[in-house]
Amino acid sequence: MAVKKAALACTVCGSRNYTITVKPERNARLEVKKFCRHCGKYTLHKETR
Repeated sequence: MAVKKAALACTVCGSRNYTITVKPERNARLEVKKFCRHCGKYTLHKETR
């Protein structure tokens, strides 16, 4: 079985900066404050599938 991956997208500029592995037991989308190199600051990133 292949590993499923998702991207974390910046809520300010929309760029997809990070990738994560999707765990099957988690059904809510991940929201984390991470550094966006395009914005140059820490912003909220949301999981996209």
